[in-house]
Amino acid sequence: MTTLIDTSHTAGPSRILGFDEQRAFRLAQAGDASALDALVERFMPLARSVAARYARSGEPLDDLVQVASLGLLKAIKRFDPDRGLAFSSFAVPTMTGELRRHFRDRGWAVRPPRGLQEAALQVNRTTEELTRRLGHPPTIRQIGQALEMTDEQVLEARTAMNGMSAVSFETPRAVGDEDGETLGSTLGSEETGFALAEARATVDRLSQCLTDREREIVRLRFEEDLTQEEIGERVGVSQMQISRILRKAITQMQEHAAAA
Repeated sequence: MTTLIDTSHTAGPSRILGFDEQRAFRLAQAGDASALDALVERFMPLARSVAARYARSGEPLDDLVQVASLGLLKAIKRFDPDRGLAFSSFAVPTMTGELRRHFRDRGWAVRPPRGLQEAALQVNRTTEELTRRLGHPPTIRQIGQALEMTDEQVLEARTAMNGMSAVSFETPRAVGDEDGETLGSTLGSEETGFALAEARATVDRLSQCLTDREREIVRLRFEEDLTQEEIGERVGVSQMQISRILRKAITQMQEHAAAA
């Protein structure tokens, strides 16, 4: 992920001492780069704290900090210091919204519906919070009660979390088994023989309305793939007669199928 902000530094006391926050906001919103840098430096610990709430396996914390930093920049540009509202109260929802959009739009290998995405993230966060509070993983019912969800909704959200990452078909089934079966080798393949057998059974049933001669001509044409001329030579009639017999036989079979 391309770095948007250098988040490696922290604000030193000399930089914060005597800091005029309201004036810094006005200057930053007027285009003063130094004021913007000072505000970003002052509130980066808040951005890191918000990003840490969304830390999860497979999603680097540095990437989440950058997403929260983008939300911080947006909050700085939109904040009205004259309203008397604490900046943190304004910035946290903005950064949280950026993180949720990040997971919704780019964090899913397989993207479920938006409502299910939100539910999955809520269940994941609540599971982590309850685990810290209880000292052990919570039950499905405890998660559902915390989020006012049914057990089925919690389970569905947990299943949706599997869409956060993808696994290669070349991954070994067993850990450390590099030469054994892969996940891809366990997948079934489409069996065309069933459809062919069903079609053959249908044709056999419908051909019962034909004479023995008509059935043989149909078989030679559609099973052995002979031309009308070759069929005529084999059964001793002209190609024109074979054409008429085939048209009549097919029409009879179609009518028989419609009446069945």
